[in-house]
Amino acid sequence: MHNPMHKIVIIGPESTGKSTLSQELAAHFNAPWVPEYAREYIDQLDRPYTFDDLLAIAKGQVKLEDEMAAEAEDKLFCDTDLRVIKVWSEHRYKQTHEWIKQQIQTREYSLYLLTAIDIPWAEDPQREHADPAMREYFMQVYENEMRASGVPWKKISGTEEKRFKTAINCVEKCLFKKD
Repeated sequence: MHNPMHKIVIIGPESTGKSTLSQELAAHFNAPWVPEYAREYIDQLDRPYTFDDLLAIAKGQVKLEDEMAAEAEDKLFCDTDLRVIKVWSEHRYKQTHEWIKQQIQTREYSLYLLTAIDIPWAEDPQREHADPAMREYFMQVYENEMRASGVPWKKISGTEEKRFKTAINCVEKCLFKKD
Protein backbone atom coordinates (compact mmCIF):
# COMPACT_ATOMS: atom_id res chain seq x y z
CA MET A 1 0.00 0.00 0.00
CA HIS A 2 1.39 3.39 -0.99
CA ASN A 3 1.59 6.05 1.69
CA PRO A 4 -0.34 9.25 1.03
CA MET A 5 1.63 12.25 -0.17
CA HIS A 6 2.09 14.91 2.49
CA LYS A 7 2.99 18.32 1.11
CA ILE A 8 4.24 20.73 3.74
CA VAL A 9 4.48 24.38 2.72
CA ILE A 10 6.77 26.87 4.40
CA ILE A 11 5.18 30.27 3.89
CA GLY A 12 5.60 33.78 5.21
CA PRO A 13 6.88 37.29 4.59
CA GLU A 14 10.25 38.07 3.04
CA SER A 15 13.41 37.28 4.98
CA THR A 16 11.84 34.98 7.56
CA GLY A 17 13.95 31.87 6.99
CA LYS A 18 11.62 29.95 4.67
CA SER A 19 14.31 28.57 2.37
CA THR A 20 16.58 27.57 5.24
CA LEU A 21 13.76 25.86 7.12
CA SER A 22 12.53 24.06 3.98
CA GLN A 23 15.97 22.64 3.28
CA GLU A 24 16.57 21.66 6.91
CA LEU A 25 13.23 19.86 7.17
CA ALA A 26 13.76 18.04 3.89
CA ALA A 27 17.18 16.87 5.07
CA HIS A 28 15.83 15.84 8.48
CA PHE A 29 12.95 13.83 6.99
CA ASN A 30 15.04 12.57 4.05
CA ALA A 31 12.56 14.03 1.58
CA PRO A 32 12.81 16.37 -1.40
CA TRP A 33 12.09 20.07 -1.22
CA VAL A 34 10.79 22.44 -3.85
CA PRO A 35 12.74 25.71 -4.11
CA GLU A 36 11.07 29.04 -4.75
CA TYR A 37 10.77 29.28 -8.54
CA ALA A 38 10.36 33.07 -8.43
CA ARG A 39 14.03 33.52 -7.46
CA GLU A 40 15.29 31.74 -10.56
CA TYR A 41 12.75 33.48 -12.80
CA ILE A 42 13.44 37.00 -11.51
CA ASP A 43 17.22 36.45 -11.63
CA GLN A 44 16.87 35.92 -15.38
CA LEU A 45 14.83 39.07 -16.01
CA ASP A 46 16.58 42.18 -17.28
CA ARG A 47 13.68 44.35 -16.12
CA PRO A 48 11.32 44.66 -13.14
CA TYR A 49 8.71 41.90 -12.96
CA THR A 50 5.16 42.59 -14.16
CA PHE A 51 1.67 41.30 -13.38
CA ASP A 52 1.96 38.76 -16.21
CA ASP A 53 5.33 37.59 -14.87
CA LEU A 54 3.50 36.50 -11.71
CA LEU A 55 1.40 34.10 -13.79
CA ALA A 56 4.54 32.69 -15.42
CA ILE A 57 6.13 32.34 -11.97
CA ALA A 58 3.01 30.59 -10.64
CA LYS A 59 3.01 28.13 -13.54
CA GLY A 60 6.72 27.49 -13.05
CA GLN A 61 6.20 26.90 -9.31
CA VAL A 62 3.38 24.42 -9.96
CA LYS A 63 5.40 22.58 -12.61
CA LEU A 64 8.43 22.32 -10.32
CA GLU A 65 6.27 21.17 -7.41
CA ASP A 66 4.54 18.53 -9.53
CA GLU A 67 7.88 17.24 -10.86
CA MET A 68 9.29 16.97 -7.35
CA ALA A 69 6.10 15.33 -6.04
CA ALA A 70 6.37 12.66 -8.76
CA GLU A 71 9.83 11.78 -7.41
CA ALA A 72 8.88 11.97 -3.72
CA GLU A 73 7.99 8.92 -1.70
CA ASP A 74 5.47 10.31 0.77
CA LYS A 75 6.67 13.78 1.85
CA LEU A 76 7.47 16.97 -0.01
CA PHE A 77 8.58 20.26 1.49
CA CYS A 78 7.64 23.37 -0.47
CA ASP A 79 9.52 26.63 -0.04
CA THR A 80 6.45 28.73 -0.84
CA ASP A 81 3.27 28.07 -2.81
CA LEU A 82 0.80 30.03 -4.91
CA ARG A 83 -0.59 31.86 -1.89
CA VAL A 84 2.67 33.82 -1.76
CA ILE A 85 2.21 34.88 -5.38
CA LYS A 86 -1.39 35.84 -4.59
CA VAL A 87 -0.25 38.01 -1.67
CA TRP A 88 2.33 39.79 -3.85
CA SER A 89 -0.08 40.19 -6.74
CA GLU A 90 -2.83 41.65 -4.55
CA HIS A 91 -0.38 43.99 -2.83
CA ARG A 92 1.36 45.27 -5.94
CA TYR A 93 -1.34 45.02 -8.62
CA LYS A 94 -4.58 44.87 -6.59
CA GLN A 95 -5.59 41.73 -8.50
CA THR A 96 -4.63 38.09 -9.02
CA HIS A 97 -4.78 36.03 -12.22
CA GLU A 98 -7.80 33.71 -12.24
CA TRP A 99 -5.57 30.69 -12.98
CA ILE A 100 -3.66 31.30 -9.74
CA LYS A 101 -6.88 31.60 -7.72
CA GLN A 102 -8.24 28.41 -9.29
CA GLN A 103 -5.03 26.50 -8.54
CA ILE A 104 -5.08 27.66 -4.91
CA GLN A 105 -8.57 26.18 -4.58
CA THR A 106 -7.69 22.81 -6.11
CA ARG A 107 -4.14 22.05 -4.89
CA GLU A 108 -3.94 20.10 -1.64
CA TYR A 109 -1.44 20.50 1.20
CA SER A 110 -1.20 18.74 4.54
CA LEU A 111 0.32 21.52 6.59
CA TYR A 112 1.51 25.12 6.39
CA LEU A 113 4.33 26.44 8.54
CA LEU A 114 4.10 30.23 8.72
CA THR A 115 7.49 31.79 9.49
CA ALA A 116 7.37 34.82 11.76
CA ILE A 117 9.16 38.16 11.33
CA ASP A 118 11.07 37.83 14.62
CA ILE A 119 14.43 37.24 12.93
CA PRO A 120 16.61 40.03 11.53
CA TRP A 121 16.07 41.22 7.97
CA ALA A 122 18.72 39.90 5.57
CA GLU A 123 19.40 42.15 2.60
CA ASP A 124 18.81 40.57 -0.81
CA PRO A 125 18.37 42.28 -4.20
CA GLN A 126 15.00 40.54 -4.72
CA ARG A 127 13.54 41.62 -1.40
CA GLU A 128 11.37 44.72 -1.37
CA HIS A 129 9.97 45.53 2.09
CA ALA A 130 12.59 45.85 4.84
CA ASP A 131 10.59 48.50 6.68
CA PRO A 132 9.37 47.04 10.02
CA ALA A 133 5.85 48.37 9.44
CA MET A 134 5.69 46.56 6.09
CA ARG A 135 6.99 43.37 7.67
CA GLU A 136 4.19 43.62 10.25
CA TYR A 137 1.67 44.30 7.49
CA PHE A 138 2.71 41.24 5.48
CA MET A 139 2.78 39.06 8.60
CA GLN A 140 -0.86 39.99 9.22
CA VAL A 141 -1.75 39.32 5.57
CA TYR A 142 -0.20 35.84 5.77
CA GLU A 143 -1.90 35.07 9.09
CA ASN A 144 -5.25 36.08 7.55
CA GLU A 145 -4.49 33.94 4.49
CA MET A 146 -3.74 30.94 6.71
CA ARG A 147 -6.92 31.41 8.77
CA ALA A 148 -8.96 31.51 5.56
CA SER A 149 -7.19 28.51 3.97
CA GLY A 150 -8.89 25.75 5.92
CA VAL A 151 -5.55 23.91 6.00
CA PRO A 152 -3.77 23.09 9.27
CA TRP A 153 -1.06 25.66 9.99
CA LYS A 154 1.33 26.65 12.71
CA LYS A 155 3.24 29.87 13.25
CA ILE A 156 6.96 29.20 13.60
CA SER A 157 9.02 31.70 15.57
CA GLY A 158 12.08 32.07 17.76
CA THR A 159 15.70 31.27 17.12
CA GLU A 160 16.68 29.15 14.14
CA GLU A 161 17.13 26.17 16.45
CA LYS A 162 13.73 26.70 18.12
CA ARG A 163 12.04 27.12 14.74
CA PHE A 164 13.57 23.89 13.49
CA LYS A 165 12.50 21.91 16.59
CA THR A 166 8.98 23.36 16.50
CA ALA A 167 8.67 22.64 12.78
CA ILE A 168 9.83 19.02 13.22
CA ASN A 169 7.26 18.54 15.96
CA CYS A 170 4.48 20.01 13.77
CA VAL A 171 5.44 17.86 10.79
CA GLU A 172 5.59 14.70 12.90
CA LYS A 173 2.14 15.42 14.33
CA CYS A 174 0.84 15.94 10.77
CA LEU A 175 2.46 12.77 9.43
CA PHE A 176 1.46 10.50 12.25
CA LYS A 177 -2.03 11.70 13.05
CA LYS A 178 -4.68 9.03 13.02
CA ASP A 179 -7.18 9.30 10.17
